[in-house]
Amino acid sequence: MIDKNTFEEIAPNFRNALLNKGHINHRFWQLIGMELTDVKKGWASVRLPFDPKLTQADGLAHGGAIFSAADAAVAMALIGMIDRNSTMVTLEMKINYIKPFTQGEILAEAAIVNKGSRTAVGEVDVTNQEGQLIAKCIATYMIISK
Repeated sequence: MIDKNTFEEIAPNFRNALLNKGHINHRFWQLIGMELTDVKKGWASVRLPFDPKLTQADGLAHGGAIFSAADAAVAMALIGMIDRNSTMVTLEMKINYIKPFTQGEILAEAAIVNKGSRTAVGEVDVTNQEGQLIAKCIATYMIISK
């Protein structure tokens, strides 16, 4: 598991803005119910409660919902590590689904494992509220100077 205590805090005003206003700026987050729960330089966690609107035909959470939480967690982990005049986009992401998500909530916890000048790689553990691993992901982000 990822140890968030090994990551540096971001500026308090920036952190508060991300935690308190971030979901307002992300309409997709609002649509599926995602919420940033904590963030540091190179680390973040995103919560996604189970909702029937997120299910596939058999009543399990759709893999795309789990993928979205993992992707969002990597983006939030990276945001405190790039210049304010830069942006980022997902370049590639791989996910292994390990266990179904059918109730409660999941927590996607991401850590940036390598950051270069133009790309960054993050890993994500997605767990349920019992701490069981639901999915494991690795993502590559492109950093774009504006």
